[in-house]
Amino acid sequence: MNKKILVAYFSASGVTKREAELLAKAAGADIFEIEPKTPYTAADLDWTNRQSRSTLEMNDPSSRPEIKNTVANMSDYGVVFIGFPVWWYTAPTIIKTFLEAHDFAGKEIVLFATSGGSGLGKTESALKPCAPNAVWKGGKLINGATESALEKWVESLAL
Repeated sequence: MNKKILVAYFSASGVTKREAELLAKAAGADIFEIEPKTPYTAADLDWTNRQSRSTLEMNDPSSRPEIKNTVANMSDYGVVFIGFPVWWYTAPTIIKTFLEAHDFAGKEIVLFATSGGSGLGKTESALKPCAPNAVWKGGKLINGATESALEKWVESLAL
């Protein structure tokens, strides 16, 4: 691996943050938190409420929640791991906001996620239009992964 690596992640409850920190250590990567401009409250994340913020966002394909910051030096990175909790069988719409806010032309994107029960499903195909000139390398659920398991996964990607 001779490309500079970034681990960018969105974490609503802290679970994905813990995994992202382990992954960044395992990959020797820099880390960046994708933060919403308006933080999510517990009520916003109540998926059983059809009027909660997260439900409304996930039901609206054009939803792009504002992010607090962008990666100022994105051009420095050749590989970007993008992590998130799985919501409604896919990535939260804030991930589309993040992708569309940066130029990923020629960069390798590797998805990682945490989930209480579902896999990545068609997440990659849903996100590709937001960074069409990137090289997509698939993804993986990393619930409870160890640093050594993450090191092996990173090595297997031949980045």
